[in-house]
Amino acid sequence: MTLSDMMKTIERKARLLVIYFWRILFAENHLKCPWYKKLRANLFGGYLADQWVLYDFDHNDKKEYLSEYDWYRSRYINEPFSYIFNNKVVTSELLKHYVRVPETYFVRSKGFLFNSDGRTVDYSEAVEKLKQKGEAFIKPIDRGKGSNVSLLSYREGQLFFGTQPYSDDMLIDHLKSRRDWFLSESIKQHAYASALFDKTINTIRIITLRSPQTNQFEVFFAVQRIGTEKTIPVDNGSQGGLIAKIDLRTGELSEARSLHNLCVYTRHPDSDNQIEGVVIPDWDSIMEQVLFLSNKLSWVHFIAWDVLKTKDGICVIEANNSSGVNIIQLWGGQRNKELGDFYRFHGVIK
Repeated sequence: MTLSDMMKTIERKARLLVIYFWRILFAENHLKCPWYKKLRANLFGGYLADQWVLYDFDHNDKKEYLSEYDWYRSRYINEPFSYIFNNKVVTSELLKHYVRVPETYFVRSKGFLFNSDGRTVDYSEAVEKLKQKGEAFIKPIDRGKGSNVSLLSYREGQLFFGTQPYSDDMLIDHLKSRRDWFLSESIKQHAYASALFDKTINTIRIITLRSPQTNQFEVFFAVQRIGTEKTIPVDNGSQGGLIAKIDLRTGELSEARSLHNLCVYTRHPDSDNQIEGVVIPDWDSIMEQVLFLSNKLSWVHFIAWDVLKTKDGICVIEANNSSGVNIIQLWGGQRNKELGDFYRFHGVIK
């Protein structure tokens, strides 16, 4: 092992140690897991307190499940290309050659604001673009889970940040105060997705992995993410959104579940619209396009796609370096199944 490799290994272990303390030991306990069970979950396997409850470890064997710590370790599977998916702007610039992605209007980096032509511009241009388009999403460049994502809009002569009315100067001040971000197009979703809940963009998470047996990409798992009144404008399960498993053969949705409670939803709790049994239109075509895109990125092994179905096809909102194990294991443990075997092949678990 070279000195460079040794330094990378040390750096990785140091990062994982910080993640363990910050994002596992001190993670929010949404499901009110008792403290002694929380410590058992955290210390013996790196599980979240919530995972003890979600996976019902009072009755199920932890050895059948992948932990939160396993997920964080899996983020290194795509090295040395992991950094591409960790930067949402770079990912979009790469993918736009193959598929529709939301247009990036502006990028703020190191205090400078750049437009789509790469020119530095004044923040007033971002406000004028918003007034022209009517809606846009502001997102952090390098963070996931729907964190710090907001919808900006302009309606009837009034700017809004989320639901709060803003003046031009207020919005400019806010844009200047936020750490590196990008402003991107708001895409109109297909009618089936709006029918689930029309106050959020409801994306499909499709997980593709390169099979160690065939060396070919395959679709491993897929879920429909559905926002709620509490998660507007995002649909992320980590923010409290709903998750319905998709039948890979038919595109039919199962009942929906949540990472923040143990309820099972056949209908949406806010809109009362049907969830279970809904079939995603053109599902076979969506699968084909995602596999096509995966094979265009032939130098990686795992991609979690966030896809929005539109009336004209699909739009890829994001491509991710990894996917939380919670949304998969709500329907059963994976340590000794396909995902666990994939992790084992790549040295993530033993």
